[in-house]
Amino acid sequence: MEIRNVAIIAHVDHGKTTLVDQILKQCMVFRENQDVADRILDSNDLERERGITIMSKNCSVMFKGVRINVIDTPGHADFGGEVERVLKMADGVLLLVDAFEGPMPQTRFVLQKALKLHLKPIVVINKVDRPNARPEEVLNEVFDLFVELEADDDQLDFPAVYASGRDGWASNELADPRPNLSPLLQTIIDRIPAPNVDDGPLQMLITALDHSEYVGRIGIGRVFRGSIDARVPLMQLHRDGTQNTVRAKKLYVFDGLGRTEVDSVQCGDICAVVGLESVDIGDTLADFENPEPLPIVAVDAPTLTMQFMINNSPNFGSEGKYVTSRQVRERLHKATEKDMALRVEDSGSADAFRVSGRGILHLSILMENMRREGFEFMVGQPRVIYREIDGKKAEPVEVLTADVPDGLVGTVIEYAAARRGEMKQMEPRDGRTRLDFHIPSRGLIGFRSAMMRATSGEVVLNHRFLQYEFFKGSIPQRITGSLISMAVGPVTAYALDAIQDRGRAFVEPGDQAYGGQIIGEHNKDSDLIVNIQRTKKLSNMRASGTDRALKVAPAVKMSLEEALEHLNADECVEVTPKSIRLRKVLLDENDRRQAEKRAKEHL
Repeated sequence: MEIRNVAIIAHVDHGKTTLVDQILKQCMVFRENQDVADRILDSNDLERERGITIMSKNCSVMFKGVRINVIDTPGHADFGGEVERVLKMADGVLLLVDAFEGPMPQTRFVLQKALKLHLKPIVVINKVDRPNARPEEVLNEVFDLFVELEADDDQLDFPAVYASGRDGWASNELADPRPNLSPLLQTIIDRIPAPNVDDGPLQMLITALDHSEYVGRIGIGRVFRGSIDARVPLMQLHRDGTQNTVRAKKLYVFDGLGRTEVDSVQCGDICAVVGLESVDIGDTLADFENPEPLPIVAVDAPTLTMQFMINNSPNFGSEGKYVTSRQVRERLHKATEKDMALRVEDSGSADAFRVSGRGILHLSILMENMRREGFEFMVGQPRVIYREIDGKKAEPVEVLTADVPDGLVGTVIEYAAARRGEMKQMEPRDGRTRLDFHIPSRGLIGFRSAMMRATSGEVVLNHRFLQYEFFKGSIPQRITGSLISMAVGPVTAYALDAIQDRGRAFVEPGDQAYGGQIIGEHNKDSDLIVNIQRTKKLSNMRASGTDRALKVAPAVKMSLEEALEHLNADECVEVTPKSIRLRKVLLDENDRRQAEKRAKEHL
């Protein structure tokens, strides 16, 4: 059987998963008239809620007797480790680009990975039916991007297809009829090369993992040489150089959204292997007599680190199921098995761990999954990972793209400049302006939430890692202090009303608060301890001036990412299945004063 292995890559929200939906429907993966949800491959609750792909997915379709293995990849640069390894399974890529937005930071990021692996590209200009679409201009911009990324002559000779993933049609020219996605599928068969068949000794690279409660860990990867047979002795070559004998108890190839059991898998195909007890990403399954490892999958190093700590608040254990350091440690190390871009180290304390990743979104997704599984823990302020280059301190720098209405351009430029951002490009487009900056990763912590407030939600921000550069200098921290609860107990409307002129509140009447918890943002740059549990003293006397109606402003509710970006160095976030609370690392006021005094003595 003929096979094509193709990965779909794009910037966030350019329509990858929606296009895959239509391919699956039109290739009759589902029964006719079957009720099918949108974004089928976004099976994770978090993926559906956020509208982004986090984990890569595999599926396959049949078209004119050819099996097309489709790999849906994440579009956000924070999940670059995921993109990097799954592209190893493909022979070609569909590069989706929005017909209005054009190439965006992650477009460049994922395309650069694909070109380095010498994959054959097909450019799909998606959403050509949207208002203000400019498909011809976008195609020219994509070509310029290929040239800039030093694509070879074969890659520069890419075919272009115009499509609407939502409506399920594609055409080779804008004026052509638009019946369905057949032109796109035909282009895949014609232009993506079939896998090279090498009949030598077996070599299969494990690039993804799955898990079943019944059979344990499942290794997913591509057969690069020879063929793999079920129940035959194999040699498993680990990343650290060790090796052991294994047997593939069962083999599965992808069939639609499911898997079909087979006895043998040929060279070039993608399959799932059951029966490998200690399989990890990057392992090679090789011939028993002639074991030869494949090159290890290289992954970009982390740029951001955070401290994970055991929850020591007065609420300890009241909302979470898993709260001990052993349980948190096991869960964090389990996450590193599937996520190659994640690093977990013990930080010297038995109850704290240093977790490093590619960005705040990358780490917050891990936290969100953990809290939904019943874990309870605390996390400290995000910090960038510095390096030393030529004896000098260097820090990660990112490319920031901001899309704003014309009237708000000055606000964004001023704020980016204060955070050591250098503007590289300004491009007006139909009442909006696109700005490109090179900005230190430190400057991006808290940038999104501040810009959302300053532009009333009108700004669209995207960023990707560029490179390490010499230290850019100090960046102003949050200029506001915190309102800190004095005691334990429920928050009262009377107390909230009294502190409204002091700042914004994060809690509502009836919420439980404890001493050291941050219940709001102070207008000034200092912290203020308040009695948020205070009640009105009742007496038999009445006066018209003291019985006024209370009018309490709504509390500011932060997402997990916003809470992380809001932190100062001496603060942390308490994460439980039911709550996200801000608090001081040291809950006792006297402890905080002593720590501050010691810090000043060391200066």
